[in-house]
Amino acid sequence: MKTLISATALFAAAAGAPALAQQGPDDPPWNGADAYHDPERMAEARRAVQRDNGGMRFLFVGADRLELRHSDNEETLLWDGDVWYGGDIHRIWFKSEGELALREGETEEAGLEALYSRAISPYFDLQAGLAYDFEGDESFAVLGVQGLAPYWFEVDAALQLSEEGDLSAGGEVEYDIKLTQRLILQPRAEAELDVEDGLEEVQAGLRLRYDIRRKFAPYVGVEWTGLYGHAADEARLAGEPEDDTAFVAGVKFWF
Repeated sequence: MKTLISATALFAAAAGAPALAQQGPDDPPWNGADAYHDPERMAEARRAVQRDNGGMRFLFVGADRLELRHSDNEETLLWDGDVWYGGDIHRIWFKSEGELALREGETEEAGLEALYSRAISPYFDLQAGLAYDFEGDESFAVLGVQGLAPYWFEVDAALQLSEEGDLSAGGEVEYDIKLTQRLILQPRAEAELDVEDGLEEVQAGLRLRYDIRRKFAPYVGVEWTGLYGHAADEARLAGEPEDDTAFVAGVKFWF
């Protein structure tokens, strides 16, 4: 590096240009250009390089699942979507998930999370914020992680603390198996539990989707849901089954 600087300085002197200033060990490798161009313009150019190579801000809108579900018990419309804005390190994130019973026209479940997300590794974000359950009319504090685990498993898990002090946890795992470049089989599993009472609900399913475009992919699949603990007790009291299998058809999209 010193040899290169010395040679450049000699060339500049021979050409009648001002000699390069001596570089310190902490100086950026590009500041030698200040000897030939206006320093303020070079500083502006460096800021543009940093902004366009890691400092950009993006807006993402998408849904992993927007699907019709058919089972022996009912037909429902399910949504599971995200909106976030930010860069590689810091993001503001909104998540919504819910289910609408089509026959009754009533919302069975609906929730919204508003989170601050910060990258804690190249593959994982730490997320914290607030969540609101519209059906239960209850607010929660949320702390979770989201990212890509080894072997390309997509993971989203969080702890929730309710206004009454009840602590619960939930998480989901997805994995894409590429049958072709566009035909993808996706196993998916999700679980919810109460820290005091234990496991409450488990979902496991398979979805086969076709990427018409990477941003738009219809799919079909099947999903099994099982209830446990207090959730199973409540279902029995309401005359509902403790487990259910649904056929699904939907679309995954983002823009």
